[in-house]
Amino acid sequence: MNVRELLFGRGRDWLSHTLSTAEHASSEKVVVLSDGTGLQLQDSGLLYLEPPAGRPNPDNESLIVSAGIHGNETAPIEVLNSLLNELLAGNWQLACPMLLILGNPPAMDAGERFIEVNLNRLFGEAHRKPEYRGLAEAERAWELERACQAFASKHPANLCHYDLHTAIRPSLREKFALYPFVAGRDVPRAQIDFLVEAEVDTLLMQHREGTTFASFSSTLLGAESFTVELGKARPFGHNDLSQFTGISNALRRRMKGDEPPEPDRTSNRITVFEVVHEILNTGPGFRFHVPDDVANFTIYDPGTVIWEDDATCYRVGDEPEAIVFPNRNVPVGQRVGLMVRHRHRGHT
Repeated sequence: MNVRELLFGRGRDWLSHTLSTAEHASSEKVVVLSDGTGLQLQDSGLLYLEPPAGRPNPDNESLIVSAGIHGNETAPIEVLNSLLNELLAGNWQLACPMLLILGNPPAMDAGERFIEVNLNRLFGEAHRKPEYRGLAEAERAWELERACQAFASKHPANLCHYDLHTAIRPSLREKFALYPFVAGRDVPRAQIDFLVEAEVDTLLMQHREGTTFASFSSTLLGAESFTVELGKARPFGHNDLSQFTGISNALRRRMKGDEPPEPDRTSNRITVFEVVHEILNTGPGFRFHVPDDVANFTIYDPGTVIWEDDATCYRVGDEPEAIVFPNRNVPVGQRVGLMVRHRHRGHT
């Protein structure tokens, strides 16, 4: 029996095993590859990988890579599954410790964004709120936090977390990353280089701490973390993975510990936006004036009314602003969208 079958069962790989165990806990399994790399299947969709002692890890880094926090965002799930299959087949060797995560197996199995509540709003202890008590997604957020904390305790040096997503909504900037807010910090040059390598050409700087998975790992684990949006959400088996070669190649290179490509310092490598306003559903009188089918990063001219209620009217300021993540169908108090504008152009 080969290593993949020892971990996941006959005829299965990590993805099919995760879907088959979506509704119940998976038993823990540990295997060691012929080169000494250890793999620990901790639970459904949770896989810890550790290279053998003494193997060079040039940047002395550790990686958390997650996908499937929203179950219908399948392409990044398939990318991670494919990279793992390459490793298990012996195509290359792992250089750095990793925690690989498929976030919401029941939603993945159902082909839905979530089952009861948006998992990516439950991190940083948000899952403890009374309204989420007893919900499966709240339990999963807690489990993922504990797994990441255990990993970070064992491998605290140069910890990075990339939480991979796709979107149902079209975007004028197809591949973009969000950098969680941590007071007093800016994006390291090496992280910009990695995003460009992954064919991500837009970066959105967030304005306050949030309850996303990437915000949790940034704030509480001290990781360099990003939410990475990679294109359009499609069902399993309907993704053109050639559209995801950038992130696949960049992650494989990091996992192998290879040297990064020489960056092109002469080009406008990434465009940076910053949040200027967060739109919240204020209640029964709330009126949102953005069409339901508008694309992410659609630009609005100064003076345009974006939303209003009986007491407030928000207009675009003196410079053009773009809308990101518009969604009027959220509960009162939750985010309807973000208004953003260029921070600066070119190098960062």
